[in-house]
Amino acid sequence: MGIDAMNLRPAIFLDRDGVINSNVLDPATGEYGAPLTADGFQVAPRAIEGLLALQRVGYPLFLISNQPNYAKGKTTLKELAAIHRMLQEELVSAGIPFTEFYYCYHHPHGEVAGYSGPCECRKPSPYFLRKAKEEHGVSLEASWMIGDRVTDIECGRAAGLYTIRIAEDHPAQRNPNEVQADFTASNLADAAKIIIEHSESIKVSRPTTSRPSYSATRRSRAA
Repeated sequence: MGIDAMNLRPAIFLDRDGVINSNVLDPATGEYGAPLTADGFQVAPRAIEGLLALQRVGYPLFLISNQPNYAKGKTTLKELAAIHRMLQEELVSAGIPFTEFYYCYHHPHGEVAGYSGPCECRKPSPYFLRKAKEEHGVSLEASWMIGDRVTDIECGRAAGLYTIRIAEDHPAQRNPNEVQADFTASNLADAAKIIIEHSESIKVSRPTTSRPSYSATRRSRAA
């Protein structure tokens, strides 16, 4: 039996790399992305401040992150687990509980069997957003998605969420034709201010055509 629609509540969905922790340079590719080892994990500036602000006003927090580096052969599952433990330790130390951590470990062009090829959970698919609705009674239409990549924004928009794009923490040239977020912010603390200011009555003008879906074209540099 499904969750009563009258009891659904808004929540905050966050990408991890570039939002909660800083992206790091991969010397093998010259690109910035998720840390490959626990030693590379570093909380992003003002991220804890932003999470605490959202917690104080009562929003449940969810993490949704593409983590394809094992599928690509760049790291191990053991290292990915160690990085997640580092994140959890930082959150516990700050007194910030997350309701759920959702990770996609697949990559469509990976090289590790069982983790390569198409999947239903990789952003921009809204799979995990809908899973949170079913499992935790989340009102997606009143919720927010915060990320630093266009795939995060496409994911949120595909499920009807409000979206905030964090300025990337490394030099990048954005495509002017990319799907645009409802709001932009320089860091997670600024994103939290936007959400809190609009939590009671929000009026956002959104496009009514060309609405993105989980099958929208990905940027080649997306994680």
